[in-house]
Amino acid sequence: MVVVANSEFEMRGFNHLALVCSDMQRTVDFYQGVLGMPLIKTIELPFGYGQHFFFDAGNGNALAFFWFADAPEAVPGISAPKGVPDSGELLSAVGSMNHIALDVPAERLEEYREKLIAKGLEVGNILNHDDSEYGVAPAWDEGVFVRSLYFKDPDGILVEFAGWTRALDRPEDVRHTPRTAADLTRNRTAD
Repeated sequence: MVVVANSEFEMRGFNHLALVCSDMQRTVDFYQGVLGMPLIKTIELPFGYGQHFFFDAGNGNALAFFWFADAPEAVPGISAPKGVPDSGELLSAVGSMNHIALDVPAERLEEYREKLIAKGLEVGNILNHDDSEYGVAPAWDEGVFVRSLYFKDPDGILVEFAGWTRALDRPEDVRHTPRTAADLTRNRTAD
């Protein structure tokens, strides 16, 4: 991946991503026990409001979870995708967190997929993302820029293991015109 300097702010990566869980113990069991991410900080929020726990995601990055005593239930297909990209629907609502991608070595995805399956997780197929019509190549070749696999945590949060396979420095890597709110299909009316 090419590093492009930010001329406005000194960005050093992500500090943390904060998500919401329904059961903090189950979240600790999954992220620390299944994925091996060390629990590095726990906070009890004031007035019985809830908890905020942080897991080490490597390279100074953290994955954090809130547990709120009065949190509303998740709504699959709105607050999170209904499935994993290769076997379900990837759609989620504007303002939702679609998925978290954890950086892993691309060449170890087959091994990691087997480990996750052995731990009892339902895991999608390994996807070789490229610039073809459907965005996925049948095998890892020179056109693949990232390899990944998807699974869900106990609350249905979509988690991706992703590994870059090349630097993103080709002219064709940034070639699409950004869409606007006017392009949303939900804004169109039937003729």
